[in-house]
Amino acid sequence: MRPVLVLSLALLAGTVARGAVAQQMPAPPQRDVSLIGGRMPEPPASPRHADASVLHGVTVADPYRWLEHSADPAVTAWIKAQNAYTEQVLATMPDGKAMNARVQQLAITSTTRSSPLLAGGTLFYLQETPPQPQPQLMAQAWPDGTPRVLVDLDANGGNTAITGYWPSPSGRYLAYGTAEGGSELTTLHVLDVRSGKTLSDALPWAGGGTTPQGLAWDADEKGFTYVRFPPPPAGHEVVQFHAVLVHHVLGEPAMKDVAVFGKDYSKVAEYRLLSSPGAKQLAVLANMGDGGPAEVWLREGGTWKKALGDAADVRFADWVGQRLYAASFAGAPRGKLLALDAGGKVSEALDQRAGALQQVAPIADGFLVVRSLGPDWWVEQYDHAAKFVRRLPLPAHGIGIAGIAAEQGQDHALIDYDGWTLPSRWAEYDAGAGTLKTVFEVKPAADYSKVEMHRIDGTSKDGTRIPVTVLAMKGMTPNGARPAILYGYGGFDIPVAPHFAGAELAWLERGGVLAFANIRGGNENGELWHEQGQRLHKQNVFDDFHAAALALIDTHWTDRKHLGILGGSNGGLLMGSQIVQHPGDYRAAVSMVGIYDVIRHETEFANGAYNVPEYGTVADPAQFKATLAYSPLQNVQPRTAYPAVLMTTGANDPRVAPWQSRKFAAALQDATTSGRPILLLTRMNAGHGIGAPFSQRVGNTALMLTFFAQELDLPAK
Repeated sequence: MRPVLVLSLALLAGTVARGAVAQQMPAPPQRDVSLIGGRMPEPPASPRHADASVLHGVTVADPYRWLEHSADPAVTAWIKAQNAYTEQVLATMPDGKAMNARVQQLAITSTTRSSPLLAGGTLFYLQETPPQPQPQLMAQAWPDGTPRVLVDLDANGGNTAITGYWPSPSGRYLAYGTAEGGSELTTLHVLDVRSGKTLSDALPWAGGGTTPQGLAWDADEKGFTYVRFPPPPAGHEVVQFHAVLVHHVLGEPAMKDVAVFGKDYSKVAEYRLLSSPGAKQLAVLANMGDGGPAEVWLREGGTWKKALGDAADVRFADWVGQRLYAASFAGAPRGKLLALDAGGKVSEALDQRAGALQQVAPIADGFLVVRSLGPDWWVEQYDHAAKFVRRLPLPAHGIGIAGIAAEQGQDHALIDYDGWTLPSRWAEYDAGAGTLKTVFEVKPAADYSKVEMHRIDGTSKDGTRIPVTVLAMKGMTPNGARPAILYGYGGFDIPVAPHFAGAELAWLERGGVLAFANIRGGNENGELWHEQGQRLHKQNVFDDFHAAALALIDTHWTDRKHLGILGGSNGGLLMGSQIVQHPGDYRAAVSMVGIYDVIRHETEFANGAYNVPEYGTVADPAQFKATLAYSPLQNVQPRTAYPAVLMTTGANDPRVAPWQSRKFAAALQDATTSGRPILLLTRMNAGHGIGAPFSQRVGNTALMLTFFAQELDLPAK
């Protein structure tokens, strides 16, 4: 907390008078416009001011700082002009209409289901029948009950999204959260599942965006504990710091809810609440910011006890009976399971094995674990003594495990999974017989059996092997110039797992190639894989992705004139790094809700402080030096031929400030000499993408593929 506060004051004190650094800012180059269905229009002007910050004796010029102020009429006008410019350029792209039509056709699948949860013999899940704007919240008696709709928010046109849901132990009640316009700021509601009646409880400020939502029911189902930001004074907006856990009694007003944990814990507190079977015990995984290990706290009566600290490097946990199984990566880079009893006594339940731990869930008298190794995912069963029983009979390659719905003592569980060519499905696993039975699957709108998966490897700058999965139609061989899109993320412990290609078949069926890189920063190979892409090691992430790109070229799947790159959020930072570090190696980039000014991300936007565990703090001289070396905005060079770039952002984004995209777009537009378009689209009633309505999700895919089709010369259908 302290370094963030100190740095905020340092930036304020370090602002330099405008005229003092004017000589450091060369005039923008003359643009060599190209033809895109006619003469490409000029982007709107972006005035350069002489703002700057002084950090550790280094003056960091910031000519587009004025774009941070969204309420300024000049910024509002700039956004409007940029949107008009982007739409004008995109309208000239001849593939737009056909690509949009094909993407929509592929997106209209049969009904989809996701996020299954079991409680008291009732299965809860989200269900969406395209083109429904938002999923409905469903319930049915498990396993053979009739599905019924509990919550349907589509009457609001898709602007309201369900942010999460939490059934009570018996399944009688259901708490669920909603948020508006992509903001993710959650209000909780409570439903009587039996009657379908919504209770009077409406609890605002219940997390979302900067800190995740969380809720745990009392054993008697008369109330629950949940995450809440401090209520703001009347007439003020909520400040998304200092989240605490408060207790709510059903029927009482929100202002009577009492804090029970987390007061003064951390300005950037994040909590995950885990109830044991019957809600007899409650565990909290508490994080100080995002990307670091969790402390494990157990509630005993009305008191809290810290059972495990940061040194245990716990990343997730679940209850197996009345013992909490916590995944610890301390001294075990692929993870081991520690068992905690009600008193907090810790013992090792499962040692480190092949494959990185991703999830644990109870079944029968034992448990299931999900593992990954690069792009390969699988599930294993263990008995009560942690003796290996079997590996579940799932496909060996090309699938990802979305989740497991299970209840303690039950012999059956739902495995939710999909794959590159396999639409989402649920398989009922019988722990006694060891069999899987598909009980639900999405029917796609086209035939995906002709899509093939290929594996290649890149070699990063430090010699690390980087797995790359390549998708192409059967019979398609490398010819050295195929239009190819390479995706990566590389951060926050988030893996790039196989997922259904879906509407991206529109790219493959016309001769394009899709590729997915398993770079460091994620956890596909365990926590060490993540740590090697954090803080002072962030450049490894960018080197890994570039190695994946060169592997596509070296294996002749594509060349530099036909290679596009794709990423969002932290993956947007990845895109920015590639654009400025290797501008000649890519023909086009699509970057969504990205971070580009890492120097000010931490200090000038709420969620930046939460990201310090992942990115480090520029208050530290060594971290500042490393960050300045890679931060995309500060490394835009004048008179440089940059690739074609399409950026998107949402005005209500709580996770990445929209001004990040504004500043980077302005800098690239002023610097590039390639004549290729630098485009920015700001959606005014959208956020980071969490809870986006169906039309926006489909529109994003169509927009991305249209842009790449134009820039990478995708063959006509």
